[in-house]
Amino acid sequence: MTTTAPPETDEPFETAADTARRQLDRAAAYIDVDPGTVERLKHPKSVHRVSVPIERENGETEVYRGYRAQHDSARGPFKGGLRYHPGVTAEECIGLSMWMTWKCAVMNIPFGGGKGGIVVDPKDLSEGEIEQLTRRFAEELRNVIGPMRDIPAPDMGTGSREMAWFMDAYSMQEGETIPGVVTGKPPVVGGSYGREEAPGRSAAIITREVLDYYDRDIGETTVAIQGFGSVGANAARLLDSYGANVVAVSDVDGGIYDPAGLDTEAVISHEEQPGMVSGDGASDTLSNAELLELDVDVVIPAAIGNVLTADNADDVRADIVVEGANGPTTTHGDEILNRRGIPVIPDILANAGGVTVSYFEWLQDINRRAWPVEEVNEELDDEMVSAWNDVREAFETHDGATWREAAYIVGLRRVGAAHGARGLWP
Repeated sequence: MTTTAPPETDEPFETAADTARRQLDRAAAYIDVDPGTVERLKHPKSVHRVSVPIERENGETEVYRGYRAQHDSARGPFKGGLRYHPGVTAEECIGLSMWMTWKCAVMNIPFGGGKGGIVVDPKDLSEGEIEQLTRRFAEELRNVIGPMRDIPAPDMGTGSREMAWFMDAYSMQEGETIPGVVTGKPPVVGGSYGREEAPGRSAAIITREVLDYYDRDIGETTVAIQGFGSVGANAARLLDSYGANVVAVSDVDGGIYDPAGLDTEAVISHEEQPGMVSGDGASDTLSNAELLELDVDVVIPAAIGNVLTADNADDVRADIVVEGANGPTTTHGDEILNRRGIPVIPDILANAGGVTVSYFEWLQDINRRAWPVEEVNEELDDEMVSAWNDVREAFETHDGATWREAAYIVGLRRVGAAHGARGLWP
C-alpha cells in the first residue's frame, strides 16, 4: 500500500485533500452537475479523531492518535483502508477517503469513500502491542463503523492479521460474529481468496487494456515497476504471464534492472522478505528515482505517493504511466506529463482491484458463501474491463480530457446522480 508523504522536492507541497479537490473541480468543468453537490463533495461527511491507549511491554502506557474520515455515503456504506504509519494525518485521511469515493463510483460498486489510520510506526511495536492497538482502535471506532455503515480494510502497515483482530474485537462487543465489518481478513474467518493480490492484478489488467487501446503488442512491451510489494509484485507477475517484458523492479532500498527481462517469479518481493529486491543480483542496480526515468514503454509507480513531480516529470522517458500506488503523481507532475503527451492512467481505476475484491468479500460474508479464487479472479477481470470501457468512452467523448479527468467524470456523474436522487434533507 501507499503513503502520500512527499519526497524531497522544490514543488510546493499540497495535501492529498488539496489534490483531490483540484481533481474534482477539473472533472466538474466537463459535465452538468449541480454546483451544490460539487461543493458538498469537497468536504467529508465526518472525521473522527480518537485516542488509542495501550500498555507497552515495559509497563508504560502510551497513547496514539487515530483517525477515520468518512467522505460520502450517497451510494452506500463508507469503504476504505486503515493504515499504521507515522505520517498519518487528518488531511491525508480526508483526501484518501475522497479518492475512495471516486474509485468505488468508477467501479460502480455501491460504497462511498472512507479512510483512517493511527499515527504510529508498527516496526516500533511488538506483535502483542500491535494487537492491543488494533483491538482498542476497533473499540474506539465501534459506534461509527459496521457492515452497513463503514467497512475498513487493510492499508499501509496493516494486513489480514490486523483485520482479523479488528473483526474479533468488534464482534465480541456486539455479541455475535460479524465478518462483514471489515474486508481483507484471512479466508478462514470470512476473507476472500485473491483479495491481497487484487490491486496488483487490476494494475496489470488495466495496463493490458491500455496497451491494446494504443495498438501496442504486449509481447514487445517493456515495463518498469517502482515498488515490489503487494501491488508491484502481483502486477509484475501477471504482466509477465501476459508476455510483457518486465525489465526493472524496486523496493525501498533500491531496484534491479535487466534489459533482457527479469524472472519476476524468482525475484523475492518486499512483502515476502524486505530488502531482497535490491540484492537480487541482476545485471544492474539502480535507485528508485532512476527507475522512474528508464527508457521503457510503461512505468508503474506502485510504491509511495508523490514520486512523479515537477522536479522529474520532464525526465520520464516512458510512453505510458499506470498508477499502481495511491497519488503517485502530483498536480504539477501531472500537468507536465499531460503537456508532453504521456498518458497517465489514474490510480482510482488502475489499483481499484482491492476495493472490488473487498466488495466481493463483503457479499460473501453477507451470504456466508466463499468463492473459489478462480471465480474471484474471473469476476475481477470482468469488472476491471467494464470500468475501463466506461472511462475510455468518457475519454473519447470529452474533447481535451485526460485519462484522470475521464475517470473522475465517470465517478462524479454517478455520485452526483445519487445525490440528485436522494436530495438534500431536511
